[in-house]
Amino acid sequence: MSTSLLKGSCHCGAVKFEVDTALVPASRCNCSLCRRKGALMTPLFSASQLKILQGEDDLTLYQFNTQVAKHYFCKHCGIYPFHQTRKDPLLWRVNIGCLEGIDPYTLEAGVADGASLSIVEDA
Repeated sequence: MSTSLLKGSCHCGAVKFEVDTALVPASRCNCSLCRRKGALMTPLFSASQLKILQGEDDLTLYQFNTQVAKHYFCKHCGIYPFHQTRKDPLLWRVNIGCLEGIDPYTLEAGVADGASLSIVEDA
């Protein structure tokens, strides 16, 4: 799996970041939050591969269910750029739709079974 240094941002541009990651295999998650937001995610990568260049204070954190995963959203435009995973908190994923020059609709994607990690129904 080859990686590239990619730049990304939220919709309004308040949050800017770069990440050294592969794009495939891309995936969607079937947990209740991911089903609702419909984001296509990069493969897993370590936290050290993500660098927030601007707008860390413009991010807001959302946690639910087991309170392990950390989902970050821009508090201005509401876009979801990345999250720390629930299955392994040392690993992260980026919303491919936030990456510059990448069309997420051209990538095939599998489905990660996040729903099986829930401790409450439909979470």
